[in-house]
Amino acid sequence: MNTFSINTLVRENILKLKPYISFRDHNEFNEPIYLDANESPFGEWNRYPDSTQRKLKNSLAELRSLSPAQIAVGNGSDELIDLIIKIFCEPKKDAILMMNPSFAMYGFYATINENRVLQLDLDENFEIVKEDFLKTVKEESIKVFFLCSPNNPTGNSTEDIEFYLQNFDGIVVVDEAYIEFSGKKSSLELLAQYPNLIVLQTFSKAWGIAGARVGVAYASEEIIQLINTVKAPYNVNALSQELILNALEDENRLKDNVRDIVAERTWLQDQFKDTDCITKVFPTDANFFLIKLKDIDKVYAKMLEQEILTSRRDPAIPGCIRINVGTRQENEKLVNLLKNI
Repeated sequence: MNTFSINTLVRENILKLKPYISFRDHNEFNEPIYLDANESPFGEWNRYPDSTQRKLKNSLAELRSLSPAQIAVGNGSDELIDLIIKIFCEPKKDAILMMNPSFAMYGFYATINENRVLQLDLDENFEIVKEDFLKTVKEESIKVFFLCSPNNPTGNSTEDIEFYLQNFDGIVVVDEAYIEFSGKKSSLELLAQYPNLIVLQTFSKAWGIAGARVGVAYASEEIIQLINTVKAPYNVNALSQELILNALEDENRLKDNVRDIVAERTWLQDQFKDTDCITKVFPTDANFFLIKLKDIDKVYAKMLEQEILTSRRDPAIPGCIRINVGTRQENEKLVNLLKNI
């Protein structure tokens, strides 16, 4: 990718688009009187948030050893997925590529944008067949490949991510929503080497702040500038920015969350081994399990009776449900129910 030029992949109308610039967020003032944005002068949260998320990006840049110019913040990773597709994929012409099964929202936003959705069927171990990947990217007009690792809903990580970066001339989006639970290296360390790489992370999983709806994209400065051009002016509200900044100041929050969830994951895995209604527990690097059941209709109905909510994955993955790790009390209730079916 040494001769890679981002402009060859971007939609022409996006290249010509001028970003919305908030005057107050791009200028320094001492004691300003805000009469420019038709806000109310009263109230605790009466002002628009920083549209550039400057403080948050600076904190993330320090945490990740990157430049703030390599960071875009979204209203959840979903917004960033949508923006990436809009930037690179011409409606009714280009396609995205995704794993099957994988996170459904890649295909959802591509369909809204009138792009084709091509899928790579995973093998029996839920791994990508490299030959299928090479054949597909050679024959089809694909702009973006969404690679979820660890993958949702299968839980396994993709090995040799550099292979996909080296063998695809489009944008590779590595979605690391569950990376903290895996113990594996992040693809962030590949950003300097691969200008076609975008890494997505989130505060919804390991950080335990799903209610704030904050996702982050890390990429080259050129790609981030495009995302910032296309995004809504005030896409991340002030309360969410403050909540995430406070979380980042807590040095032990992430470490403690991951430690406790991984410990419960290990306990649950041991319990599942002696549960008759479970026929297989798939390996996982995430905060959830994909499990196969003898009688999914019966088991799922019993869980609903006890108001235990899980994610049913059949018929796409026959006989399987996805169960995320809860507290010990929640996990014990689940295990007791499963062992008595």
